[in-house]
Amino acid sequence: MAKENTGHHHQAEARRKKLTLILGVSGLCILFYVLGAWQNNNVPSSFSKLGCDTQSNPSSSSSSSSFSSSSSDSAELDFKSHNQIDHKEANQSIKYFEPCDLSLSEYTPCEDRQRGRRFDRDMMKYRERHCPSKDELLYCLIPPPPNYKIPFKWPQSRDYAWYDNIPHKELSVEKAVQNWIQVEGDRFRFPGGGTMFPRGADAYIDDIARLIPLTNGGIRTAIDTGCGVASFGAYLLKRDILAVSFAPRDTHEAQVQFALERGVPAIIGIMGSKRLPYPARAFDLAHCSRCLIPWFKNDGLYLMEVDRVLRPGGYWILSGPPINWKQYWRGWERTEEDLKQEQDSIEEVAKSLCWKKVTEKGDLSIWQKPLNHIECKKLKENNKSPPICNLDKAPPDFAWYKDLESCVTPLPETSNPDESAGGALEDWPDRAFAVPPRILRGTIQDINAEKFREDNEVWKDRIAHYKKIIPELSHGRFRNIMDMNAYLGGFAASMLKYPSWVMNVVPVDAEKQTLGVIYERGLIGTYQDWCEGFSTYPRTYDMIHAGGLFSLYDNRRCDLTLILLEMDRILRPEGTVVLRDNVEMLTKVEKIVKGMKWQTQIMDHEKGPFNPEKILVAVKTYWTGQPSNNNNN
Repeated sequence: MAKENTGHHHQAEARRKKLTLILGVSGLCILFYVLGAWQNNNVPSSFSKLGCDTQSNPSSSSSSSSFSSSSSDSAELDFKSHNQIDHKEANQSIKYFEPCDLSLSEYTPCEDRQRGRRFDRDMMKYRERHCPSKDELLYCLIPPPPNYKIPFKWPQSRDYAWYDNIPHKELSVEKAVQNWIQVEGDRFRFPGGGTMFPRGADAYIDDIARLIPLTNGGIRTAIDTGCGVASFGAYLLKRDILAVSFAPRDTHEAQVQFALERGVPAIIGIMGSKRLPYPARAFDLAHCSRCLIPWFKNDGLYLMEVDRVLRPGGYWILSGPPINWKQYWRGWERTEEDLKQEQDSIEEVAKSLCWKKVTEKGDLSIWQKPLNHIECKKLKENNKSPPICNLDKAPPDFAWYKDLESCVTPLPETSNPDESAGGALEDWPDRAFAVPPRILRGTIQDINAEKFREDNEVWKDRIAHYKKIIPELSHGRFRNIMDMNAYLGGFAASMLKYPSWVMNVVPVDAEKQTLGVIYERGLIGTYQDWCEGFSTYPRTYDMIHAGGLFSLYDNRRCDLTLILLEMDRILRPEGTVVLRDNVEMLTKVEKIVKGMKWQTQIMDHEKGPFNPEKILVAVKTYWTGQPSNNNNN
């Protein structure tokens, strides 16, 4: 009996020890969780380690431990990610990148004029995107000009830019009479003039507003072909119309660079042999003011591309040759017969696209695309030139290096002649957060209205968190912003309350092609393969955001280093980068960018330290090129 009682005693003792251990471990886990949550909810707003302005952001954590907004000695809390890899190990063998030669200060890798000369001049192919081969790639940092200055803040930047940032006087001389741009001491001034609007872009837009409704929210997105310095787009902004302005890199030096320096959305591009990098039904309005595009050639192929990207019911506006040719033909140094034939050809192409001529008054001619193709299909039964496109061969939204086709892009089916094909859009600003028709129609796999609304809520939390770690976000510090992996455009929509605009980029490698949804929200963007250079000049974005981009491209066909060097090229000195990814990927990225003169810090997710996704915030340091720099590699 004694032996049996002893055995029971030992078993009971073992159970008590085991229970004590379990309770102890559980208590420690709860304690650490509470501490982690408390720490995350008290994120300081100062980010001085990255060169940003220091600003206290005290907050209360409990009744026994609180901070007053008037406290002069509030303690800074630990702000770093709690799942980081050992930085001593990560900082080993950092590769430091040298500046490129100063002659490459305005390098645009896929629009290099020397490379373009190798290609056919037919349909402007030599001015299209032609990216460098592997042996032409640059592994150096594109230098700013020696006297580079941080650009003027918006709205002053609309009218002024520093001469030293874009030291080109050509336009001020060549377009002097047309008031595109003027040199005033150490700066450029943009009077708002244009070839076809001598009274200024503002007055020109007022003339358009007398012909079509511009202020009721029905027109939100626009595309300006052959934009010059984008004064048309600049003055549309105060009417809540957001334009994508584009022009080629040509003899009119740095048109797009001037536009972006002004804080106006723009991109290098041309209507050549390929589709524009936008989805179908993207723009409410398309505009050409003496843009020199031969609309009447190639059987109207370029107007067919405008038709593809124009929304049902959207407008096309043309000013300049051949419009009002009876008044201007002598000044245009062309014959009356030639100009009349050109306008007749344009009218014929517009009719073949089923467009309606709205008006022609003075220097302006305006057409409107039909709401649907019910009547158009009936007309095509008798006149099939150009035919309706075959969707199996050319999906309407696919536009990356896709050849233009001589056919009419079909609109989504509808049986109601008064219904907008593909679904009606809300007027602006309701459009930004209304469920886009492409989602309501189920055209994007696994994305429905509920997921769309959830994404909007997620971005409310994220932007609130970004404001804590980057106070300048809400202070107008960033005007030109890029989201390199935009998904549904939630980041851009959440930034609408600030004086900024966002270029939403949907990678061609993305699992879901959502750029059409982004445009239906009244936002702008473009397709892009991030294994190639972006179609912009150096130093044209104040902030770059990317979530999950590097995991998307990891172990794929291009080196992450090249993507980061491209980010450095397009980011302005003292510009900010925000990357979201897993900690292993961000540590790999951080190691590379430290060799690019960036200051970095990896931080916890807005939901707390236990989320595997982390946030890397970086600032590109200020430095400039030197005339004696001879590094080409």
